[in-house]
Amino acid sequence: MANVQRFDNFIGGQWLAGESYSSNINPSDLCDVIGEYAQADALQVKQAVAAARAAFPAWSTSGIQARSDALDKVGSEILARREELGILLAREEGKTLPEAIGEVSRAGNIFKFFAGECLRQSGDLLTSVRPGVSVEVTREPLGVVGLITPWNFPIAIPAWKVAPALAYGNCVVLKPADLVPGCAWAIAEIISRAGFPDGVFNLVMGSGRVVGETLVQHPQVDGISFTGSVGVGRGIAASCVARQAKVQLEMGGKNPQVILDDADLKVAVELAVQSAFYSTGQRCTASSRLIVTAGIHDRFVEAMVERMKSIKVGHALEKGVDIGPVVSQAQLDQDLRYIEIGKQEGARLVAGGERVSCAKDGYYLAPTLFADSSAEMRISREEIFGPVANIVKVANYEAALALANDTEFGLSAGICTTSLKYANHFKRHVQAGMVMVNLPTAGVDYHVPFGGRKGSSYGSREQGKYAQEFYTTVKTTYIG
Repeated sequence: MANVQRFDNFIGGQWLAGESYSSNINPSDLCDVIGEYAQADALQVKQAVAAARAAFPAWSTSGIQARSDALDKVGSEILARREELGILLAREEGKTLPEAIGEVSRAGNIFKFFAGECLRQSGDLLTSVRPGVSVEVTREPLGVVGLITPWNFPIAIPAWKVAPALAYGNCVVLKPADLVPGCAWAIAEIISRAGFPDGVFNLVMGSGRVVGETLVQHPQVDGISFTGSVGVGRGIAASCVARQAKVQLEMGGKNPQVILDDADLKVAVELAVQSAFYSTGQRCTASSRLIVTAGIHDRFVEAMVERMKSIKVGHALEKGVDIGPVVSQAQLDQDLRYIEIGKQEGARLVAGGERVSCAKDGYYLAPTLFADSSAEMRISREEIFGPVANIVKVANYEAALALANDTEFGLSAGICTTSLKYANHFKRHVQAGMVMVNLPTAGVDYHVPFGGRKGSSYGSREQGKYAQEFYTTVKTTYIG
């Protein structure tokens, strides 16, 4: 371990050693230590908040061209280094290299999009009902924002929180997932050279119990944007509301993929495989509920089992691999527990269900599919967050729609059909924030809103121009 590089926190324009350090381990190869990353204590979190608060007055009123130029510089460097950063992402999170490079490209494009948004900010000039009085409606930055990001998209989600926060004039304290700090550190290092004043952006790595809680409860943090588990998200919401801080949450999903009798079978199978198993099923938009109508059900099950035979599981950096490892031992254990639950509940295991041995020791799991499952089973109702899906057979479209909506979540939903009638009805009546027609449930563009309904999301949408709803506050000015 003596030759392993150490990576520090970034606070007030300075790289500062942590109270301790934690190893970042490659889930494809448990002998590969990516680096030792600083673990901040509560004092360092408070120091980061103080640095952000001190920088806010000047930054929030700074010129939009300088802001735009700095963000564009960050985006350009990320894109120029997409292969290098893609390798880092694949090593620390386990996505296959093509997926990882795609995620890095998305992150770079997000920064460049919000560089443009700096110059597209607008307001309203209205005539008052009182003669001789005019009204200006403008947006101003929220203040100091704490950004808490998850492990499954270690560069894209930090990007889609950091970029709009900075674009709209806020100062940032970023806490990445403790499991995958490498990509967030890489963003911080790029930002440190892009021309932002000291304290505008700060990185504090470490545990949610220490770093996250201190950030959420700090009275000088004006808003928290969080992506992660339902339980943690609800706790954050309660803490923020108690002190009247703004809060934005993206949490769980149990996304339905409906397959109707009239669907093109080849299209249906491919989008179901993409939805359920790619990125090792570790996407909040992944579909682990495949709701299939009776007329196509048996052919669909048979075709899925056949298609899954060709899915290659292996080291994330190995050419030709379709699915990398699960991210950690804890996640692998959870996935295996749910596979046992599915068996005990009476679902029929038709593919996968076991660990996979590869040349390197890692957290490899075969994509797993259950058939003959019911809507009441835990595998149909609880988010597994791994390459595990189940098929539920229903009589017709009406039953499929009812079952798709029978969940506490509402992030993404898909339908595969050649019927314009059913596609139009589904997109209007399914209870989800994002709807996919003849496309996988996972995969969204960087310039459009992202978010869900019910237990999946709370607060305003992320991404695109809709990001301003969280990162700004509205001011109404009367002029006589």
